[in-house]
Amino acid sequence: MLIPIRCFTCGSVISAKWEEYRDRVKSGESPKKVLDDLKIKRYCCRSMMISTIDFMEDISTVSAH
Repeated sequence: MLIPIRCFTCGSVISAKWEEYRDRVKSGESPKKVLDDLKIKRYCCRSMMISTIDFMEDISTVSAH
């Protein structure tokens, strides 16, 4: 699933921060700390970031076989 460009609830742009969020969480940082550092304050935006699952890597490896 691709990250939505805007939050469905409030309309804030969240896709611009997705790659940094994903990379920092993968490296072991706490999602709460990363969201705080990225200044994502609203609970609707925070839930969109936390609940998005990045399937693009899985899809690209499956289609290559």
